[in-house]
This record gives sequence, C-alpha cells and structure tokens, in this order.
Amino acid sequence: MTIQWFPGHMAKARRQVTEKLKLIDVVIELLDARLPLSSRNPMIDEIVSDKPRLILLNKADLADEKATDEWISYFRKQGIRTLPIDALSGKGVNKLPELCKELAAEMLAKRSERGMQGRAIRIMILGIPNVGKSSLINRLSKRSVAATGDRPAVTKAQQWVKMGDTLELLDTPGILWPKFEDQMVGLRLAASGAIKDELIDFTEVALFVIAYMMHYYPERLLERFKLKELPEDRVSMLEEVGKKRGCLISGGNIDYDKAAEIFLRELRSGKLGPISVERPIDWEMDEPIGKPLSLTDHD
Repeated sequence: MTIQWFPGHMAKARRQVTEKLKLIDVVIELLDARLPLSSRNPMIDEIVSDKPRLILLNKADLADEKATDEWISYFRKQGIRTLPIDALSGKGVNKLPELCKELAAEMLAKRSERGMQGRAIRIMILGIPNVGKSSLINRLSKRSVAATGDRPAVTKAQQWVKMGDTLELLDTPGILWPKFEDQMVGLRLAASGAIKDELIDFTEVALFVIAYMMHYYPERLLERFKLKELPEDRVSMLEEVGKKRGCLISGGNIDYDKAAEIFLRELRSGKLGPISVERPIDWEMDEPIGKPLSLTDHD
C-alpha cells in the first residue's frame, strides 16, 4: 500500500508556517502517543530549525504507558522536552504554560535586556492531521475556538488564539508529507485514522495491527474476541474477528474488508485497550513486526 496524500491546502500551509516562524518564540510539536515517529512529519525539523521546541504525545490515554515511557526517554536523549497528554480530557495540559515559559526564558531575558516588556509568548502548534491540535487549543483557551472532528484535515487555515496576557497560540492545518517512502509508516498512520479511510486498504492495515498485537498484546485479542487460544497467523486471526462479528457472505466465507473495518473501528475507539503500534526498537529492526502482507500469504 503506497499512500500519497498532499492536498493543496497542505502545500499552502507549509509556506505559511515558514513565513510565520519568524514571529514565533516556541514551537509545540503534537504527536500521536501510539505512533510518535510515524506521526512526526520529517519536514517539520527542516521548517522549525533551531526554535525552542516541546513535543506533546497526545492521545496518551489510548497508548501503552510502558511504550510511552520508552518514547519519552528516546526524545530526552535528543534533548527534546516531551510530555504525554490527553487533549480531550485535559490530562497533562495544565503543565503547558509553565513549560513554554521555561523554553522561552532565554528569549524573554534578551528582550528584557533591550527594554522590551509585555508581549505575550507566541507559540506555534504543528502536527499531522487528526492528531488533536484543535482539541488542544480549545482545552488551553477554555472555549471552542478551533474546529474539531474525527476526520483528518478539519483545520484548513491558520488562526491566532489568545490565552490571557501571557500566551498566544497559532493554530495551523495538519501537514502530511507528499509520499510515505516507508510502508510501515503508512500502515501505522492509517491504523490511527490520520489518513482518510477512502485512501486505505482496510484489510492490509488490519493485518498489520493484528500481527503487532499478536506479538505485544495477545491477551487483548483473546479477551476481546473471546478466544481460547490465538490462531497460528494473522490472516486466521482476522477470520476469527469476522466470525465473531458476523462478517459472513454466501457460502459461509468471511467478508475480510468488513471484518477489517470493524477491527480498526474498535482499535481507534479504545475498545481493544490502550495500545501502541510503534516502539523505538521498531526502527532498529531489519524485519519490522507486521510487515505488509496480502490475504494469500500466511505467516
């Protein structure tokens, strides 16, 4: 599955972000806690350059806490402050204003030396579609100022949002990169809902997640689908999902696409429990867990 998705407003957004960056004091990079590196646009490093940066691992409530700790350690080694949050419930969000002030301390000190006082700290929030930027801004501002939705690419324009007299936030549309060269990145993003479902192969994505869960979360599959033991391979596991969810067609065969779609809906809604589909070690493996597989192949 090769995914290419770069709507016109995203190309425009990149240009706007680059233009506005000179006005910004701190950059907040919002990632999906379930797949931090795969949800991190590599273009952002180039765009942001040396601006003070804070990484937020959003949707931490849906992620495996142990895996999240591994990611916090991973980014700490790179010298990047990292904080797990849940923008919807507000967990961890109250720490942001103080962290932003710490990151902007050097800039504030230089401004004070030049006799410049009073201007609010300007923050830019960046991230890929559907990672929760608008939900975070609404939570921080304590009002609904940014459009939200469960489909990617809801935000299509930049806007400034005031937070009292001390902080100003710049919301930006989600920016994906033109093409995912790494198939695993595309699969992880598709699993999370960051890519429009019309552009993905449900079955291929579900088979990836099932393989990952069979390795890291076998007990969740057993419990959710009321199985006594796991099947030998992921295709057989998807067949079990189909049987348990009534995804049958003529002749008693499995409707794989329907079973896969139901499975992914349950994953995204948290019904399978807190699950991460990426760990730092995945980027060191020659053969990653859940490599692309067709229905005709059984592993």
